[in-house]
Amino acid sequence: MAGSEAAGPEARRRGLFITFEGGDGTGKSTQIARLAERLRGTGHAVTVSREPGGTPGAEAVRHVVLDTSAAEPFGPYFEAMLFAAARNDHVEQKIRPALRDGHIVLVDRFMDSTRVYQGVSADLDPDFLQALERVAIAGVVPDLTIILDLPPEEGLKRAHARRDPDAPADRFEKEDIAAHEIRRNAFLDIARREPDRCRVVDASGDPDAVAERVWAVVRDAVEAADLQVAETHAGAATGGRGMPD
Repeated sequence: MAGSEAAGPEARRRGLFITFEGGDGTGKSTQIARLAERLRGTGHAVTVSREPGGTPGAEAVRHVVLDTSAAEPFGPYFEAMLFAAARNDHVEQKIRPALRDGHIVLVDRFMDSTRVYQGVSADLDPDFLQALERVAIAGVVPDLTIILDLPPEEGLKRAHARRDPDAPADRFEKEDIAAHEIRRNAFLDIARREPDRCRVVDASGDPDAVAERVWAVVRDAVEAADLQVAETHAGAATGGRGMPD
């Protein structure tokens, strides 16, 4: 689990927190699903979630902030506080308990999305956002953040292709290509500033190829964490730590 929580007698039983970031249509949910299946196949307990969302309260916030008509009256500061409230509930009700149980937690978007969507796109005061982030995450920092990188034009094509024809695009998908390019660069800038936590993965091409790129990064992180695995899977065609080549 993230090193920000004090180590104790149960430290070796704690899990691993991995977040996925990137622009619209980069394939975060697809890659999380594939990774979860692969990790479970090696005996790891895996919890999958998303933001905004992940708990009943946070899902209610998701409905509001992603709906164009519902969110229109909100100012950017109010919106940022809604995201933070949803994140704190998510952390305390789902993420932290799963980590304490030794799970690998995979989350579609986390604090870096707020840094990009509210910090860069909405140009909110950095000091305000930093203070909000500290309260929202409550010391639970990702051990690894995978930033799926894709040109915005390709990402938006994917997003449009996967969406139900009868379902409207969310308010962020509707923005012009320049806004999406700004966000792409902002995510890459975070990766440059925090290389120990962040890894950029090329999200172009076939999903199977992307999954292998993701696995190459995650496998190293899981091996370094030396997590416990179920005895029925550990060591079975996986190498000593329950991780395949």
